[in-house]
Amino acid sequence: MQAVMNVTTEKAQIRLTCLSSAYWRITFDTPLLNAMGLQFLREFREIITAVETDKRVKVLVFESAVEGFFLNRSDFLKDLTSLTRGPTGLEAWPDILVRITRLPAVSIALIRGFATGNGGGIAQACDMSFASRENAVLSRWEVGVGLIAGSGPMARRPGLIGRQRAFEMLPNSDDIGGDLAEAYGYVNRSLPDSELDGFVDALASRIAMFDRWAIANTKCLVNAASLPPDVEIAAAGTPAWPRSFGPPRRQAESVV
Repeated sequence: MQAVMNVTTEKAQIRLTCLSSAYWRITFDTPLLNAMGLQFLREFREIITAVETDKRVKVLVFESAVEGFFLNRSDFLKDLTSLTRGPTGLEAWPDILVRITRLPAVSIALIRGFATGNGGGIAQACDMSFASRENAVLSRWEVGVGLIAGSGPMARRPGLIGRQRAFEMLPNSDDIGGDLAEAYGYVNRSLPDSELDGFVDALASRIAMFDRWAIANTKCLVNAASLPPDVEIAAAGTPAWPRSFGPPRRQAESVV
């Protein structure tokens, strides 16, 4: 696939490649595990701002250059809340996720490797997700280590896969493969790994041919019919609640 132009951020953790003025690809490249830290968040925020301000962009594809990992957990050695809040008023990471969902451009996650924690956040923030049948692994592991998952899965996951399946995934903290993710509605499709790149590129290229106004307004109407309030993403993004209290959005019925 020949790039029409290649625009790369100054920092090395995320690459932005413009295949055309309408079709952009965002590549995560943070060896060895694609963990998310402060530099990653700063670069990501710059790229989302660029997408928001460029009136030609119609479709984004998120992918990874790190073998075995789409996007992993946060770097717990860094205080990710030290960044200023974004234009939505949310902390940096929830802000990015909400802005991806609200973009006038269509967003697609191409998932190959582990999409754990923040990778799941990207998958549910995007308008579509496609997974490698052989090599995609999706999970929310936080309950397994005594935390509450960030990135808003409690707010958005039930709407994607249903309440009971959300409970099967979230408190269970187990991995699921691409085929089960497709069956549950967590991703659009699970495809053979050899076909994944070609399928996503063909889909993105087709969308990029269409009228931006029609794309943006169709997305706006779908969002209005299907999304929870943005504040629910913020509530779910708190790393861990004091054990004597429930989440601030509503008092839990029973807290151990």
